[in-house]
Amino acid sequence: MSWRNCQEVVIPVTVHVRFETPEDLEDAIFDLVSSCKDGAVCRGSNEVTKAAERGSAKLIVMAEDINPPELLAHIPMICEEKDIPFGYVRHQEYLGKESGLPDGVKTASIALLEIPKSFQDKFETVLSKIKDANK
Repeated sequence: MSWRNCQEVVIPVTVHVRFETPEDLEDAIFDLVSSCKDGAVCRGSNEVTKAAERGSAKLIVMAEDINPPELLAHIPMICEEKDIPFGYVRHQEYLGKESGLPDGVKTASIALLEIPKSFQDKFETVLSKIKDANK
């Protein structure tokens, strides 16, 4: 089942969401995360916060449908301070699945700590799309 096949739920903009994520960016993020899931990846808000504070994250991805949304409110601020790119996907269930967690296991956020050279083009595409969406 694709994340596009799930029932569409209108999610209000929350405190941690800084920009609207177009579908092509979300697709590119899922593609990159799925490609890098066997590498150095942190999952969950505590581990992602640590990676952001250390400046070791190359990219941070957050789910928009978390509850409470304040769980991730601090992460965009840390990312901006440390100059770490960040983006969003709509559903934490699919973020968990694409990042290598078993089906049905959700995660509010992930941090990619390494981008293998073979996926550098995908990474650059995501960064470009994030920059365009965050204007």
